[in-house]
Amino acid sequence: MAVNSSKEVQLLGDMARAFGESLDLEQTLKAILKSLDTHLKLQRGTITLVEPETETINIKVAHGLSKESEQLGSYKIGEGITGTVVQTGEQIVVPDISKDSRFLHKTHSRKKTKGKKIAFYCVPVKLEGKTIGTLSVDREVQKNDSAQANLNLLNIIATMVAQAAKLNKLVESNKRELSEENLRLRQELKTHFNISNMVGTSNAMKGVYKLIEQVADSNATVMIRGESGTGKDLVAHAIHYNSTRSSKPFVKVNCTALPETLLESELFGHEKGAFTGATERKIGRFERANGGTIFLDEIGDFSMNLQIKLLRVIQFREFERVGGNETIKANVRIIVATNKNLEEQIKERVFREDLYYRINVFPIYLPPLRERKDDIMLLADHFLEKLSGENNKRITRISTPAIEMLTSYHWPGNIRELENCIERAILLCDEDVIRSEHLPPSLQMIRKTDTTQGRSFIEIIENKEKELVIDALKKCNGQQRKAAAELGLTERILGYKIKKYGIYPKMLS
Repeated sequence: MAVNSSKEVQLLGDMARAFGESLDLEQTLKAILKSLDTHLKLQRGTITLVEPETETINIKVAHGLSKESEQLGSYKIGEGITGTVVQTGEQIVVPDISKDSRFLHKTHSRKKTKGKKIAFYCVPVKLEGKTIGTLSVDREVQKNDSAQANLNLLNIIATMVAQAAKLNKLVESNKRELSEENLRLRQELKTHFNISNMVGTSNAMKGVYKLIEQVADSNATVMIRGESGTGKDLVAHAIHYNSTRSSKPFVKVNCTALPETLLESELFGHEKGAFTGATERKIGRFERANGGTIFLDEIGDFSMNLQIKLLRVIQFREFERVGGNETIKANVRIIVATNKNLEEQIKERVFREDLYYRINVFPIYLPPLRERKDDIMLLADHFLEKLSGENNKRITRISTPAIEMLTSYHWPGNIRELENCIERAILLCDEDVIRSEHLPPSLQMIRKTDTTQGRSFIEIIENKEKELVIDALKKCNGQQRKAAAELGLTERILGYKIKKYGIYPKMLS
């Protein structure tokens, strides 16, 4: 296997390219052996790696061996030449394999050849000082062969094999970590959007939960209706993450956020050169959602042109990219949402009646917050716990007058408005209780009546006084003596205030 410097350079250049072209270990190692054969005309070559769990040495890739021979090439540490090289970490050269008893011929791949002398070279593959495998080749002995030159070259290649193994180990480790992280995040999403974690115990919401359970495992198209801010997005997530598609993508498209031309490209993708600025092919949301669910929010804002294309996707589960001719199949579950009156839009001829019947297979109506008053405080407490932690505040409760304001308000912005209201109150609050003055001015207005223009100064003072008394009694579990000390009052004066405002201390314990 004597080589000149020109061939060595070509050989090492090919091997360097093999590293750059693939991160797959087996593919890289096969390319290394192929390069050895191309430049050095090997008869046979193998790369073995140690299996740490079983402590056996197995052929990873081979050249000049059949698949059956490869499977036979398994050694224990210390067994034969390969096992000895792994055990000692030292290279071995066998000048004539027919005359060396250590040569086991386990692969049964070599036939006796008259008058031909076959030499066998086996060098250790070391990584961080530890032998992890071997590189071995055998070749007919030629005149002017230099065993040392051959070994030097093979040791260089063995070092490259070790680096390939190291890189593969890092890649596999990263893949495993990413896979585990992906699985963890998906499990978190599934838990987060579990029906049992949705906030609300009113009869209206119990009906919604029942509908979600009934439709989740089907492939039926779902239309979620309700005012803005009622939580249509959460219902769409709950349907997906409680379905058999939960391990597949959930892709959301806000149909009001993009103009028609961009929305079509966003949904269906486009080919390179389809329009000005389309410098490369783009995969659309329907393709990305393959196998999973696509959520089309505010479908009432679709143009008539896009409605026709969407109708085809729903009906035939296929589409073409913008500027393309290839028909793409879409295995996608479709969920849509709207806060508009689609029936009125049909009468006004701005929404297609045939599309309406395609998306209205399983309608779910989300009631506005004013129709589920029983859920207001559950939601308020949920947002208080969540947002106070996010803002590094230790706010534990909401005062009684503030509760009265929250439950009396009509909430035109629904749950989204309630969440924003609680966040604002948390930012303004510098104690452990949210009080009425921390709430937005829109909620303060509910104190007014039709016959009065506003509260008098005395009413404002009395309201504040009542609030402080109630808070002190709650803090002290209804014990008047402790509450009086908390407020800096005598028990007699506190008793007078309790009687004046009709407060029942026992109910606050």
